[in-house]
Amino acid sequence: MLRRALRLGLGRGLLGRGLGTWRGDSTLDWDGKVSDIKKKIQSVLPGGAWNPLYDTSHLPPEHSDVVIVGGGVLGLSVAYWLKRLEKRRGAIQVLVVERDYTEYLAVVDDPPLDLQFNPSGYLLLASEKGAAIMENNVKVQRQEGAKVCLMSPEQLRNKFPWINTEGVALASYGLEDEGWFDPWCLLQGLRRKVQSMGVLFCHGEVTRFISSSNRMETASGEEVTLKRIHEVHVKMDRSLEYQPVECAIVINAAGAWSGQIAELAGIGKGPPGTLQGTKLPVEPRKRYVYLWHCPQGPGLETPFVIDSSGAYFRREGLGNNYLGSCSPTEEEEPDPGNLEVDHGFFQDKVWPHLAQRVPAFETLKVRSAWAGYYDYNTFDQNGVVGPHPLVVNMYFATGFSGHGLQQAPAVGRAVAEMVLEGSFQTIDLNPFLFSRFYLGEKVQEHNII
Repeated sequence: MLRRALRLGLGRGLLGRGLGTWRGDSTLDWDGKVSDIKKKIQSVLPGGAWNPLYDTSHLPPEHSDVVIVGGGVLGLSVAYWLKRLEKRRGAIQVLVVERDYTEYLAVVDDPPLDLQFNPSGYLLLASEKGAAIMENNVKVQRQEGAKVCLMSPEQLRNKFPWINTEGVALASYGLEDEGWFDPWCLLQGLRRKVQSMGVLFCHGEVTRFISSSNRMETASGEEVTLKRIHEVHVKMDRSLEYQPVECAIVINAAGAWSGQIAELAGIGKGPPGTLQGTKLPVEPRKRYVYLWHCPQGPGLETPFVIDSSGAYFRREGLGNNYLGSCSPTEEEEPDPGNLEVDHGFFQDKVWPHLAQRVPAFETLKVRSAWAGYYDYNTFDQNGVVGPHPLVVNMYFATGFSGHGLQQAPAVGRAVAEMVLEGSFQTIDLNPFLFSRFYLGEKVQEHNII
């Protein structure tokens, strides 16, 4: 019965709306409450830290309807749509907790947002083995209104004479409204917008959840434990202070660290093979990006090229610069404990593919490089959207494995709809619910980077 409900995307409703019997076994994390009481008593004792003139403006509010863990594009998109869809202005109080203070540089009175969109299109190359998949993908894209063409190797050479078509059986090329933009501009634009809508921000780290739990029995006789988060503990940036925030909803949009946030909420801490023991399979994976200079390169008309080998590149600016990389194999995965760049990876794994596909890149010179984190979903490399079936007021917007920026506007709206209406309204994202990890139902996508 439980498995069937989860497949239908009804796990939360089935378990939370009277189809089973609640047992009077509610437990509250009293250790956390006692700690709070001790802290307040200590503050008023002689020699305590209490100060009636102490500035608390840097602290988050003591109450917020929704706490969003993670201030990246996905978290901000959820915040935007919660405020956009609220029934009346100010009806929902939203707090965004972000531990990376370096992102808080926006000026509210900046000029209108310019995403620096470059409509040069995406050019994907497929080998004989991947040609059928590419044809199917393009068919779906056209059905959804995208203007995409398929190109033979000869057509590819005519359009882009700088490409070596050896090993290419088919190519797809976006003809309109497709390209790339500056993600930093989008992040800051979203931040300014949601601030103007009343969303609050806090520089800190979520270190604990206070929750209650109830055991219940489903109609089929299976016993499960439901949890509800009541309070989020936020440790302030560069300080020993923390602030408890009472809340009704928690959004886990913590990116590469969302798996750790899920563990804090008790997710995955049950017996193996059970829903309660199913972890959020999202972890940090380090990825490199390299910037190189090549005066003899493809030039201003260069699209975003994704080679059949997995290597990719695009033009960067107007000065004969290009950026790109490729993802490592499972055996080559670098240590995510730091953001140091492996320049040998470019020499050994990236450059050979680039030079084979674009002979002019034989003479390129790397100018800079950096590393960042993917919120990598080890299960099927696709996003996790919507509520957890047992921690009933934690919702996910994470695990997009490098594609979160592209999908953030739609995902933010979907999560906001689920929070406000109880179901997805605009786009059916039920296949991306958490329950698929327990059911073993992968949502796999092909020909991606």
